[in-house]
Amino acid sequence: MTCHADLSGRRALVTGAARGLGTSIARRLAQAGASVCLCDVRREGGEKLCAALTVEGHDARFIELDVCDAEAVAAAVQELEQDGWPLDILVNNAAIDVTKPIEHLTADEVGRVVTTNLLGPMYLCLAVYRRMVARGDGHIVNILSTASNRTWTEAGPYAASKTGLRAFTHTLFQEAQRDCLGVGVTGVIAGGMETPFIMERFPDADTSKLQHPDIVADAVLCALSVPATSSMPEVVVVPRNEPSWP
Repeated sequence: MTCHADLSGRRALVTGAARGLGTSIARRLAQAGASVCLCDVRREGGEKLCAALTVEGHDARFIELDVCDAEAVAAAVQELEQDGWPLDILVNNAAIDVTKPIEHLTADEVGRVVTTNLLGPMYLCLAVYRRMVARGDGHIVNILSTASNRTWTEAGPYAASKTGLRAFTHTLFQEAQRDCLGVGVTGVIAGGMETPFIMERFPDADTSKLQHPDIVADAVLCALSVPATSSMPEVVVVPRNEPSWP
C-alpha cells in the first residue's frame, strides 16, 4: 500500500520514533514533506535517525521524552510552540509490553505499561488538542493494536491499555466533530509487525505472519491525506494471516 500524501509545511511529532514502527512513520512523514520532531527515551537511536533524515534533506529534530512524565510532555509541547513550531500532526506511537501471566506481574510493571501506552498518549492529546482546535486545524493519530479488539494470554496490561486508548480515541474523534471539523482524529489498529517490539520478545516468531512496519506507516499517511469533506476515524491494517483478528 502506497499513499502519496503532500505534507509540505506541516509539523509532526512522533513518539517512540527511535526504532520500529516509529521510525517507519517518521520517515514516511518526512518523505511526504513534513518537518518531523522525533521523540523517544532512546537518545542514541533518536539522534541517529534525526541525523540520517537531515542528511537526506529533511527537516528533523529530536527530543528525549518519556511520555509517562506529564509535566515533561506539557513542557515539550510548550517549548515547540515558543520556538515557532506549533504541531499540525501528532502520532502517538510509543508503547511497551511485559509478557507475563497476570499472576506473575508486579504493580510497577502494570503501571509502566498502562502509563506508557494509555496515559502517555492522553497527556500528549491534552497538550496538543486544544491548540489544534484554537488554530482550527490538525490531526491526531493514535496507534492501537489488535489487542484493543481481542485479547490473549500474557498480555493483560497491554490489552487493557490499548483497549482504553481505543475508547479515548473514539471519544476524542466525537469531540473533534463537535469542537472543530478542521481537526482529524484517527485510530490505527495495527496487526503484528516485524519490529524489535515483537522480535526482541519472541525471537522465534514466524515472520511470514508479520507485516513490515512501512505498511502501517502508509496507513498513517492515508489517514492524513483524507479530503476535508471526509474523515477516517479508524483503520485496521493486519497481515493477511493475522492470528489475532478478529
